[in-house]
Amino acid sequence: MLKSIGVPELLIILVIAVLLFGGKKIPEMAKGLGEGIRNFKNSLKGDDTPDDKKPA
Repeated sequence: MLKSIGVPELLIILVIAVLLFGGKKIPEMAKGLGEGIRNFKNSLKGDDTPDDKKPA
């Protein structure tokens, strides 16, 4: 069975990601991932208007 991921494992994954993608690329990837998750949640709710175009 799979055990939960602990702090040492997360640190190893982070180091590998920095080595593979470089320090400048990781924030861009995180931003894209966050936007994708937000869009997915909005589509599940049935909310068709993006956050940028919602009336204030």
